[in-house]
Amino acid sequence: MEWIDIGVNLAHDSFRADLAEVVARARAAHVAHFVVTGTSIEASRAALTLARRHDAMSPGLMTATAGVHPHHASELDAAALETLAALAAEPDVVAVGECGLDFYRNLSPRAAQLAAFQAQLELAARLKKPVFLHERDAHVEFLALVREFRPHLTGAVAHCFTGGEAEVEAYLELDLHIGVTGWVCDERRGSALQRAVPRIPAGRLMLETDAPYLLPRSLKPAPKTRRNEPALLAEVARVVAMLRGETCEALAAHSSATARAFFGLQGLFTL
Repeated sequence: MEWIDIGVNLAHDSFRADLAEVVARARAAHVAHFVVTGTSIEASRAALTLARRHDAMSPGLMTATAGVHPHHASELDAAALETLAALAAEPDVVAVGECGLDFYRNLSPRAAQLAAFQAQLELAARLKKPVFLHERDAHVEFLALVREFRPHLTGAVAHCFTGGEAEVEAYLELDLHIGVTGWVCDERRGSALQRAVPRIPAGRLMLETDAPYLLPRSLKPAPKTRRNEPALLAEVARVVAMLRGETCEALAAHSSATARAFFGLQGLFTL
């Protein structure tokens, strides 16, 4: 039984001091591959560097995404977009993103978010790479753009999905994949997602930690640190399997096969 963490921020500063130990703990917990998330030009470059470094030591261990999160949308000028395009074209980059819309925090103006999102959807279509999507409090606008570009995209995953059954159905109608994180382990905020998880068909569901964020609240005893790490993907999987009424072995088999196919990981490593 082995897992693929499709969204983990291993280039985050919180992992700088003990990254080797973090990776070792994850591998001991049967995480076979990490897709390291890029959220800005700088973070995308760092994610790619990290993936290459670890891939040289352990072939097939890591790949990366390259994108500009809506929080950083104001930074995506013409020069930055050119840099992003070069990063996203690299073979070790398996998706464009994290990109999308976040009208909850609005750390970039909404107009800038919409422009940056459209530019990255166009980039993904041109490069024929899937998109790694972010949406918060922008469902209508998000769906409209994704619907416009979906015929031109090789694939799209709603990363860190936190919605309910209606959102699942809307995303499945657009032939999206869905990434589930430790949000599903949160008894306060995750109830809608807990009801929705059984409605995600095998072949569309993938798992992720989004570490160092979203530490699973279901862990007993609660960790002393609030930092999440990829070894805890096993706890996300335990809760998802329970909600779906399937074994962890069955969940690992279909979610990992889905991730391999979606990100083009076939041949990089053997599960």
